[in-house]
Amino acid sequence: MQIHYLSEANSVLNHFLGQIRNIHVQKDSMRFRRNIERIGEIMAYELSKDLAYKDLSITTPLGVKHTTEIANQLVLCSILRAGLPLHLGFLNYFDDAENGFVSAYRYHKNNEDAFEIKVEYQAVPSIEKKTLLLIDPMLATGQSMVAVLNKLVEKGNPSEIHIAVVIAAPEGISYLEQHLPDHIHLWVATLDEGLNEKNYIIPGLGDAGDLAYGNKL
Repeated sequence: MQIHYLSEANSVLNHFLGQIRNIHVQKDSMRFRRNIERIGEIMAYELSKDLAYKDLSITTPLGVKHTTEIANQLVLCSILRAGLPLHLGFLNYFDDAENGFVSAYRYHKNNEDAFEIKVEYQAVPSIEKKTLLLIDPMLATGQSMVAVLNKLVEKGNPSEIHIAVVIAAPEGISYLEQHLPDHIHLWVATLDEGLNEKNYIIPGLGDAGDLAYGNKL
C-alpha cells in the first residue's frame, strides 16, 4: 500500500486539524462540519497531484491557451454519516465526480466490547474501470474500511483505488496493509498514537458523526 501522510509539513491543514480536536471549538457543530469540509478540500488538492491528466486547448476572448484537465473518471464514496462533510470537501474540488454512499457501523452483540462490521445501505454508481475515492474521517481498527471496500468491488473493478481519512491509528493502517492490495493509495491527514481498550482513536477527537450532526440513540 502506498501511504501519503499530509500533516508532516506545516500548512493550514494543521490549523484545521487542531480546531476539529479542540473541545471548545467542537461545541459549534456548524464550524466542525466546515472544518472537516476544508480538510477535505486540502486533501483533494494533494490527491489531485497523483491523478492522470490530458491535454486541452481552451479558447479565451483573446486567443487559445493549451492546458490540462483531469482524465480520471472519479467516483467519490463516503461512509455514512460521518463521511458527509469530508465528502463535500472533495466534491467542491472534483465537481464532475460521481457520488456513492454506504452505511457501515460497529455491531456489538449483547453489548460486548467485541464487534463486527455491518454494511447495509448502498447507493453507488458503477465503479468499473473508474477511479474510486473511498472517504471516511476516522480510521480506527480499519475493519469498516475493508468491509465497505470488499462490498464495493463485488459490483465492479475500479482502475484505481484511493482511500482518504482525516485521523488514523497505526493499528488501522496495519490492518489495511494486511487485507488490501498493494496498489491502493492511502491518504492520511494525520496519524495518532493508537487505540484504547474500546478501539477508539487516542487522542482522536471523539465521535465525528455526533460532532457534525448531533448525538444518536
